[in-house]
Amino acid sequence: MEESNSSSNMFSITPMNMKLRLEAGETYEGTLKLFTPSDLEGAFNYKVEVSPYNVVGSDYAADLTTQTNRSQIVDWITFPEPRGTLRANETKEIHFTVHVPENAAAGGQYAVIMVGSEERDSSAADGTNGMSIKNIYQMGSVIYAQVAGETKRGGAIEKNEIPGFVAAMPLQALAEMSNNGNIHETAKIDIKVKNVISGEQLYPEGSNDGSVDEMIMPETTRAVMREIKDLPAVGIYEVTQSIDYLGQHSDNTQVVVACPVWFILMIIAVIGIIITGIVLAVKQHRKKKVLL
Repeated sequence: MEESNSSSNMFSITPMNMKLRLEAGETYEGTLKLFTPSDLEGAFNYKVEVSPYNVVGSDYAADLTTQTNRSQIVDWITFPEPRGTLRANETKEIHFTVHVPENAAAGGQYAVIMVGSEERDSSAADGTNGMSIKNIYQMGSVIYAQVAGETKRGGAIEKNEIPGFVAAMPLQALAEMSNNGNIHETAKIDIKVKNVISGEQLYPEGSNDGSVDEMIMPETTRAVMREIKDLPAVGIYEVTQSIDYLGQHSDNTQVVVACPVWFILMIIAVIGIIITGIVLAVKQHRKKKVLL
């Protein structure tokens, strides 16, 4: 065990995801690193498990219980040391082995290696009356594996949408991609925001290029909603979203008017007051003419 160089005061695991290329019949050796925070009190008793990784719906809600033909890798993974103990500010290497069957089908396989606190029984002396206690700490690293063989790739950019009006921040842009192949694919989504009046680029700032890479799982459609925060609540913006996916490219540029409801109501109220003042002034002027 070695001391962690991380200054974080949180439990963490690296890498958060892994892309593996596997061959039928091979044995693959992999490693994760588990870090404990410097302010940890006592010991952290952990256990390592593997769960299927599936996604449900276009919003990609995670399903870590249902095993499918795309999560058979769960049965291929073993851990030489599935349990252990760490103290504060320590690092532990967690080794795992993937035994790929000779008859493994080509294509994507997906799982999550979960590292969680070990359930323990407390003694009555610690004030818990001997109740069973389970800590809430649990971390996972997603495995995106590709088994070599016949690869089917296909899919499309289904949507590239930006609203023309925003009543409340953050500003949102939708990108939707489908994948009808047998392996995972990556979509690159880039967003830029300019102030129409001043021409100033508001997003991205600094060295950030405004792009993100999103994984699209086999035989699914994924909707990615990007949120651009910290923009002024009132303004006129030129928003451009670019999507690159499976050799396809989509650009969408939209002028977006941002105006909160309260601001609209205030403008309506001011206009109403002005109109009322004009009507009253006209009536008063007509009365004066009649008197003359």
